Amino acid sequence: MITVTPGAKPDLSSIPKSPGCYLYKDESGTIIYIGKAKNLLNRVRSYYSSTEQQSVKTRHLVARIRKIEWIVVDSEMEALLLENNLIKKYYPKYNIDLKDNKRYAYIKITSDPFPRILTTRKVTRDGTFYGPYTDGYKRVQLIRTAVSIFKLRTCNTMPKHACLNYHIGICDAPCIKHITKEDYAVQVEKAKKFLKGGKEDIAEIRSQLAAEMQEYSKKLLFEKALERKKQIEAIGQIFEDQKVERIEKFDQDIIAFVKYNEEVIVNIFTIAKGVIMGKQEYRLEYTETVYEEFIKRYYSGHTIPREIIINAQVFGNEEDITGEKNKAVIEEFLAKLRNGPVTITIPEKGDKRALADLAERNAVMNLEENKALSELKDALNLPAYPKVIECFDISNLGSEHIVAGMTRFIDGRPDKSGYRKFMIHSTMGRQNDFAAMGEVVYRRYKRLKAERTGYPDLIVIDGGAGQLSMALRSLKHLGLKIPIIGLAKQEEEIYLPNEKKPLQLDKNSKMMLLLRQIRDSVHNFVLGYNKKRREMKLREEFENL
Repeated sequence: MITVTPGAKPDLSSIPKSPGCYLYKDESGTIIYIGKAKNLLNRVRSYYSSTEQQSVKTRHLVARIRKIEWIVVDSEMEALLLENNLIKKYYPKYNIDLKDNKRYAYIKITSDPFPRILTTRKVTRDGTFYGPYTDGYKRVQLIRTAVSIFKLRTCNTMPKHACLNYHIGICDAPCIKHITKEDYAVQVEKAKKFLKGGKEDIAEIRSQLAAEMQEYSKKLLFEKALERKKQIEAIGQIFEDQKVERIEKFDQDIIAFVKYNEEVIVNIFTIAKGVIMGKQEYRLEYTETVYEEFIKRYYSGHTIPREIIINAQVFGNEEDITGEKNKAVIEEFLAKLRNGPVTITIPEKGDKRALADLAERNAVMNLEENKALSELKDALNLPAYPKVIECFDISNLGSEHIVAGMTRFIDGRPDKSGYRKFMIHSTMGRQNDFAAMGEVVYRRYKRLKAERTGYPDLIVIDGGAGQLSMALRSLKHLGLKIPIIGLAKQEEEIYLPNEKKPLQLDKNSKMMLLLRQIRDSVHNFVLGYNKKRREMKLREEFENL
């Protein structure tokens, strides 16, 4: 172990030149960064040389290092595996954290005698699962189309009478024995093929529907023929408007990295046997190892495909200029995690190059769309890009029906699955918006702390200095340091912790327009909840008359 004195270069001569992992600790002894190296001495030494050329994040890291420890292993591959396990165990502050505060949803076909189709965020042993789907709209489209074509039931329990779905022609009503178990099972198997999304399976389903359409036309059953035609078109809208035209026998991911100032935009397309199934976006602080670290961290928590296509060579360093040796080590590492072969491709031309370019264009578009967030980061001097923003508001009618709401935005867009409603308990029978705000902020982040879930990058309080002060007090009670501001309605002023004068920025700037959108979203959300609570109370009073 080496002790580092603030402001002085440490003596690194005792660090071996062997492969292994290095651990940086701060003054409290907390591990703040874990890395791997083929040559430990050379890698650690690089942090203390050419500091002018280092990224801002790396300079902040180096300034906080007080102890350096290392673990020697026999090979670079063993170092990669050890690094992966240590990061999962300690979650160091300066390593990439890709948790985005949500679990992606799956489509499930249950294992009931008459299986139903539904959305779930938990994978269990019963049933068949498809996903996860990073694109919620795509998932909803798939379920609607599957229900329309294969007429699977969606009810929680079998009703005693046929429901509306039967009467509008999208369920065969097994509840009233309108279809046999055997015939229903055939429909279920077709639906499973459809949800797999392979081009061969989709082509087979479309051929079957086309044959049925022709048969109905011959029998002059034009309504049924038209129904089949619409179903074929619906499948086409979901699966055929794709950049991918090849039939692949294995899954692929397309990753595009775009560097912008001190940030890196990452765009990932997930492709299942030739069909684009979803897209994910990340924004990271740039460091010299961000590309390699992202790939390691991302695939430690996601399904690893047979092939990964990347838009540019990102594995080069001083010891491996071309990056080929380093790429081979990463491929071997991913293959061990996947328990099967993995190829990383950096195409120069052809279909794969077109796919990489498509992902890159999406990353650039994402960059343009989120300039408001960059403005917000700079204006408020935030420690990180505000990818996740949570906003709180209180609503009441006098001393009754005091409720709170929270909306959540990811990359400047509403994440409605993350919206939350709260009944206020601490101010029962009296109106106190300040205390109510303190309560709801405390409850929200006490729960996230207990669940070890990632916190937002910025908290916005709908209100002025009083509401902000109570919210800040709640965070201090929890021992949390999350960037937080208050946004007052009247003059659109921004209140900062421990600052007497609010900020007054250009009301027509992209940043302020976004903040108002976020504030208005929570205001409308909590008003709707308040109205619902009042209606419920009136209904109860009427029923008790």
